[in-house]
Amino acid sequence: MSHWAELDANNKVLRVTVGDNNDPNGDEGYQWLIDNLGGTWVKTSYNGTIRYNFAGVGYSYDPVDDAFIAPIPCNHPDLILNAKKRWECESCAAEIMQSRTTA
Repeated sequence: MSHWAELDANNKVLRVTVGDNNDPNGDEGYQWLIDNLGGTWVKTSYNGTIRYNFAGVGYSYDPVDDAFIAPIPCNHPDLILNAKKRWECESCAAEIMQSRTTA
């Protein structure tokens, strides 16, 4: 089972859907998404093995770092984006709130 995130023109995730690993095209359902739903689709991984984090609605896709990044969880001055592409904040434990993967 593959997972795909649809992006808007600003690289924000609109929705996440499941593709078919047994698709006859051998592309895990990518061509079906394009042909039937249109849009821009980027593969995401539920266990975080690609693109750092599993995409969710409202996440951003950073094409430079090839990463899905959660929305900013707070406005504390100690907020940083760590090497795992997760927000980290000592004031509010932001990284715990966005851990959607097992990685």
